[in-house]
Amino acid sequence: MGAEIDPAALAAADWPKREGLAALSRALGQDDIRWVGGAIRDTLLDLPVADVDCATTLLPDAVIDRCRESGIRTVPTGIDHGTVTAILDDGPVEITTLRHDVSTDGRRATIAFANDWQEDAARRDFTINALYAHPATLEIFDYFGGLDDLRARRVRFIGDARERIREDHLRILRYYRFQARFGADLDQEAEEACAELAQTLKGLSRERVASELLAILGLPNPSETVSRMRERGVLEVVLPETCKTFVGSLSALISAEIEQGFAPDSIRRLAALLPPMPEVAGEVAARLRLSKAQRARLTCAAERNEDDSREPKALAYREGRECAVDRILLQGGDARFLDGWNIPQFPLKGGVIVARGVSAGPEVARIMRTVEARWIDEGFPSEERVAELLEAELAKR
Repeated sequence: MGAEIDPAALAAADWPKREGLAALSRALGQDDIRWVGGAIRDTLLDLPVADVDCATTLLPDAVIDRCRESGIRTVPTGIDHGTVTAILDDGPVEITTLRHDVSTDGRRATIAFANDWQEDAARRDFTINALYAHPATLEIFDYFGGLDDLRARRVRFIGDARERIREDHLRILRYYRFQARFGADLDQEAEEACAELAQTLKGLSRERVASELLAILGLPNPSETVSRMRERGVLEVVLPETCKTFVGSLSALISAEIEQGFAPDSIRRLAALLPPMPEVAGEVAARLRLSKAQRARLTCAAERNEDDSREPKALAYREGRECAVDRILLQGGDARFLDGWNIPQFPLKGGVIVARGVSAGPEVARIMRTVEARWIDEGFPSEERVAELLEAELAKR
């Protein structure tokens, strides 16, 4: 059964009433702009709205001039592609001049400005993203059946799916992300087109691929979508290290996250799709151009072993809480033991040992390590107990 979609929901929503949007509408002219895309889609699906985008018949220079005259600051964030960002008190708004593609190579497009709303809609990716609304009347303009697709919870390319993908190969991954987030009814043409053109993903920048892959993994429960990506031969193009077993591991991880109350985490879930081998994790992190912090975390997760769940606090002390939670969840253990636990600081300094007559150097470091290991094994006892452990170690010398 399709979802209830009421176009009147826009009138009841809070965001169209924002003072900043009203000021922007007055500055640019109500008939020269329309709200477009995600804000409309999410409102109709009764989802929170984060960003509001605006399409306009005005050229970028005219947008900048009119905003300046109205005291609205702008930033030319994508001026070559007709995008100017208005800085409003209630949030930035991207304003993009109507466009049509002159040529594309699957990675970037050469565009020309246009003045036809439907022509602009035709260059967008999915029907549910090509909904426009008049800023004053909130009348919805739907040129390609996006409202019906919202009702069916179907993610469908505008026009020919293969043509849309050839214009921008990243749309394969975007399809799966949107399908995982909004879709219920699979669009057969889209599924087949993504499978047929999966190899084109190899020509994209690693950063773009990584961004979309992590966005998919960060959704509430993308396991079914990721499984279908593997079955369709898409996942092996962007993540050849994975296999059916690891897709199953992802599903188990997501179940554990939900059961134990942990928020979705894309890096942890990426680790589930990889073999527990630090060298592989490092190679994947390098290929996807992940940050140093992401790479360190992915590598730490890959060092997981069956002992992790036995001493979760010791693991958290040694590796940090984040990595400990990752490794325990990936092993199917209960990471709630670490919830609210403050990692203690080892209450022994090298100077204390030197003051007891031990020469500074390797021997001090050895004693520190030995006492610290005992302290961890005993469950992080008090400073008084650490002093006793030190005495026992010094007595052996």
